[in-house]
Amino acid sequence: MTKLVLLSGWGIDARIWQPLSPYWPDDTEIQTPDWPGYGERIHDVLPTTLPALAAKMRGDLSCDSIWVGWSLGGLLAGALLSHLPPPRALVLVGAGARFCSEDGVRPAELATFRRAFDRDPHATWQHFLRWQLQGEPAVRIAHRRLLDLQGQYPSASSQTLATGLDQLARLDLTHVLASPPCPIHRLAGERDRLMGKAAHQAADRILTDSGHCPMLSRPEALANHLVALAREIDLDRTSQGEVAS
Repeated sequence: MTKLVLLSGWGIDARIWQPLSPYWPDDTEIQTPDWPGYGERIHDVLPTTLPALAAKMRGDLSCDSIWVGWSLGGLLAGALLSHLPPPRALVLVGAGARFCSEDGVRPAELATFRRAFDRDPHATWQHFLRWQLQGEPAVRIAHRRLLDLQGQYPSASSQTLATGLDQLARLDLTHVLASPPCPIHRLAGERDRLMGKAAHQAADRILTDSGHCPMLSRPEALANHLVALAREIDLDRTSQGEVAS
């Protein structure tokens, strides 16, 4: 049985993964925990430090699973590798070493976004929902699906969202990616406009005809990619074990 733990990104709770539900094979166990402060854990507090976050997520991020982190969820999962026993593998979806890049979301753009958030958190969150859908093959349909899943208001407090924006600004996985404690794979949407060129080039799988949110535009293809990758990871572990023995 292959176990995948799916982790959502900024301003979005675990319901974002629901469109993939019909496409998982029977031999795959799927877990979609919310980050503290989101969804079913909205009354929890999103920690501002990685050790504190690791303590809260320890029961959800087991070492016998494959972690799949999307966007900020990928950055957080990568950062937590230094604070938790490493999983069988980590899959970054729509995430590179950093959120900001000069040919993706520039640091100045994120700074402007954070100032707008301080003035009007709800309107800025709504803007982000539309912003991250750039590059999807049918933006209006993807936006409607996203609102159907998440609602008109975020399932997180302004404090939780502000903490997440700070994490987007400062998390850097450069050293983790250079010397990973477990296999790390990267999957990117072909038309993901939030990722820079270097992050796209570093991806070992490209999902065609999709942007930053393939779970909305191409859920079946994303599920198939994740299942195929999980099976490759399991085969690699098996062959390495045979060689070692």
